[in-house]
Amino acid sequence: MDPLPGHATGDGPRPPGEHALHDLGFPPPPEPAPSSARRFPDGGSWRTELPSCEGPAVLEAVLDESARLEVPLHRVSQGSGVWMLTDAEITEMAAGCAERGIELCLFLGPRGSWEPGAGARAYAGSGPRARGRDQLAQCVEDAERAAALGVRSLLVADEGVLWTLHQLRSAGRLPADTTFKVSALVGPVNPASFAVWERLGADSVNVPSDLTVLQLAEIRAMSAAPMDFYVEAPDDLGGFVRMYDAAELIRCGAPIYLKFGLRNVPPLYPVGRHLLPAAVESGRERVRRGRLVLDTLARLGAGEGMSPPGARDPGPLRRFPAGDAVRPAVPPADGPAVLPAR
Repeated sequence: MDPLPGHATGDGPRPPGEHALHDLGFPPPPEPAPSSARRFPDGGSWRTELPSCEGPAVLEAVLDESARLEVPLHRVSQGSGVWMLTDAEITEMAAGCAERGIELCLFLGPRGSWEPGAGARAYAGSGPRARGRDQLAQCVEDAERAAALGVRSLLVADEGVLWTLHQLRSAGRLPADTTFKVSALVGPVNPASFAVWERLGADSVNVPSDLTVLQLAEIRAMSAAPMDFYVEAPDDLGGFVRMYDAAELIRCGAPIYLKFGLRNVPPLYPVGRHLLPAAVESGRERVRRGRLVLDTLARLGAGEGMSPPGARDPGPLRRFPAGDAVRPAVPPADGPAVLPAR
């Protein structure tokens, strides 16, 4: 007898609830989006990330809760920025993560939403980007400082910043094992834009949580770069809750980081002591949300395939040629500035 639709067959995760719909006479579901054959170098198809881990106190609470609820974490990330942490705080966070084999990812600091320009307040897309040469240089300063304190993962929200940091990494000015993660604030929404971020130097790319599973499969067909995906997105990123989609996200988007976000949280960025209780408790609740995602995956027969603890290698990725891509303009005597001849 053929297995009922919606029951696990060993060929993949069980679609939730389909067995009951079959029994009631519903027609079969549409053909699913194509599966991804890509994997992390360790063979895993998915990893976990805990975002908005804003400082040592939040990290301590998150690590305690992840141990209590048995939620493995491959990466924790922070959104306020390197410049909002003291050297001692960064060192403490880096040591705590290293002890547990967790990747620590810090956001590069100055960006348009926190400077006097009106553009960031007029339209959202301007906010996360680095405005002017000064903020570009300040992001480089943040990256160098974080690297000197042992941080090997940086969160970027600007194409120019990413390309500049990738060239510094290629030239040995930043450690070769430094990874760059593209922020959800500027996540690409089509295969070509995703591939461009990869070639600019991204080692993982956050895509918006409103993309369909088919759209994720289309992106995955174009690029091998790991995706980052909020299974539950914060309110300012749409507030989507896609817990039941987690198995399909893995199947079609692998290699992928499942991010345990949280709705209904007061704005925390930039965090400080005045917001610490909310930051700590929301960190604990993000871990609990992670437990819910893992339990859902297990019930649907999709809990296997996670990368081993401590894994962080994104694998071989495609890049634009680095080197002399950024060269100063040379103004001729009788005309506007032009790039020097190649």
